[in-house]
Amino acid sequence: MLLPDSNTNHSWHQVRKALPQERESATLFAGLGIKILGLETSCDETAAAVVEDGVQVCSNVVASQVEIHARYGGVVPEVASRQHILAIIPILKQALSKANVNLKELSAVAVTTGPGLAGSLLVGVNLAKSLALAAGLPLIGVNHLEGHIYANWLEGSFIEFPALCLIVSGGHTELVLMKDHGEYLLLGRTRDDAAGEAFDKVARLLNLGYPGGPAIEKAAKGVSDPFPLPRAWLPGTYDFSFSGLKTAVLHLCREQGISPESPPELISRIAAGFQEAVVDVLVTKTVRAAEEYGARQILLGGGVASNLCFREELSLRSPLPVLIPHPIFCTDNAAMVASCGYFKLKAGRISGWDLDVDPGAQLPGDSS
Repeated sequence: MLLPDSNTNHSWHQVRKALPQERESATLFAGLGIKILGLETSCDETAAAVVEDGVQVCSNVVASQVEIHARYGGVVPEVASRQHILAIIPILKQALSKANVNLKELSAVAVTTGPGLAGSLLVGVNLAKSLALAAGLPLIGVNHLEGHIYANWLEGSFIEFPALCLIVSGGHTELVLMKDHGEYLLLGRTRDDAAGEAFDKVARLLNLGYPGGPAIEKAAKGVSDPFPLPRAWLPGTYDFSFSGLKTAVLHLCREQGISPESPPELISRIAAGFQEAVVDVLVTKTVRAAEEYGARQILLGGGVASNLCFREELSLRSPLPVLIPHPIFCTDNAAMVASCGYFKLKAGRISGWDLDVDPGAQLPGDSS
């Protein structure tokens, strides 16, 4: 990796002048060669990526800590931050090498500032500041939730506003109307457990291991007679609640005497019933909200969006076009951060050197 050069030829004014003004489609922006370095360290994935013009992924490198945290049944914040420190420089070098670029050829550095684990976020933000300052590049702070939305731009999809966005991950379940780049209206969020968190907890009850999402999806595959489980509809709102469903699974496990020695068929029926209940609520509320608010498209984001049952059911039941990122861009990655960073750069939304982490951050304009 080449050392940073303060005499970089990509000043902010040069980049701003080169950026087009069209907003309708990311594909209209392609061809300018604006390369953004993205860094993501919000939880337990250390990631770096280079994305050109907000849509073309030049590199996307992720170091997962899942095997380390699996022994604890969940993410341990202190362990996560220490692993980020060990992994971030090798991951950065790989991302630049795979993209065949050096720091002088970049136009900006984008980094996740929150929400997430404070210690983990600090690793990425401090590195981003160092790189941007040394190379004379603009620094762009990116909201992690906003990044998940921009994963939909990574393959050059045509995006129409307003778009209804559903962000479903281990820590978040939010239904948001995206009116334009950077303009959001929160329609609903979880009142307790996030969908991904519920998957992890139920997987633990069923002795399926961690992370719970892929484990439950695998166990539920092909089941024709899932256990019927309740749905929390919360009438009159677009909010979600999964704690009651989780409790129902707990009682069912006790009734059925679930243990590590239980028949796989029994485990699969419970897993399928749980997955079906979560998917039904997510899909029903998303489609209803999209129709009520006149959305032109539905965009998905977050780790739970990689669940095949969920993807298929939403695509089947939605009367609107549904855009779903490739599974590798649903889970935490830096390409989505770089894509979001490009559009912020285009709008002139540059961060100062006082940029700090915000573990409890919400989407900008995140109010109903």
